[in-house]
Amino acid sequence: MVNVLFCGNEGVFDGILTCTLSILMRTASKEPFSFYIFTMELTDIDAKYTAITEKQISDYDEIIKSYNPENRVTPVRVDKYYKKLFAGCPNESAYCSPYTLIRLFADLVPEIPDKLLYLDADIFFNRDIHLLYDTDITGYEYAAARDHYGKYLLYPNYINAGVLLFNIAEAKKTELFKKARCWIRRKKLVFADQSALIRSTTRKKMLKQRFNDQKFLHKWTVVRHFSKRLFYLPFPHTDNIKQWDIERVHNVFKYHQFDDIYREYSKIKIRSKQ
Repeated sequence: MVNVLFCGNEGVFDGILTCTLSILMRTASKEPFSFYIFTMELTDIDAKYTAITEKQISDYDEIIKSYNPENRVTPVRVDKYYKKLFAGCPNESAYCSPYTLIRLFADLVPEIPDKLLYLDADIFFNRDIHLLYDTDITGYEYAAARDHYGKYLLYPNYINAGVLLFNIAEAKKTELFKKARCWIRRKKLVFADQSALIRSTTRKKMLKQRFNDQKFLHKWTVVRHFSKRLFYLPFPHTDNIKQWDIERVHNVFKYHQFDDIYREYSKIKIRSKQ
């Protein structure tokens, strides 16, 4: 069983769905997947922060089972953990949404297995997930790739937390998540959960950039992460193009490698409106 974790709200469900399609359509193995989705309601902070709905989960379950009847999804409402541990904390209004913080509850949720691949919603798999998932992380809390900009601006092994292959059993021993939650509660951090994880890490395994490529798409790229990036033309500027913005992926990045995924995604969207 391949175990994958997503975190988010109703608004990023299309990201979770398209990422999942890329996993299912790029993986040759018939081994079943177990997808975990952490979500919560946080409309007191922002009206858009609504939990992923039961209908979305039901549709998602039907889609993943169409690829393998043994695939399954486990939605987990983490409201109680958030209210107890993070409500009103200094990082609640971080550079990104509070939903990035909830991966730090992975050790508290009983259903979570010992090996778990956490993925941000703005990700596409270009190649088979097993190239990443089968990495041996014995004795490590997690494996991660370098942050494209942080490795230059901060230090060479500064990691990006959008793709994290967790050894949950080891992380529980070292109290990785507990220590990270303490950082979130007591100090405003530049990159919130990412900073908290880095400060709390005892031992990590470094992955090659192809497992979390935040700027380029090569034939050897396994994971293309559609995070905010710097463009130099027609003038230096940043942009945040997500993989579900199909027109901009085609027009700005000139990517057509994912068109089979987009066709399947479009069929699903049409069916959902019927």
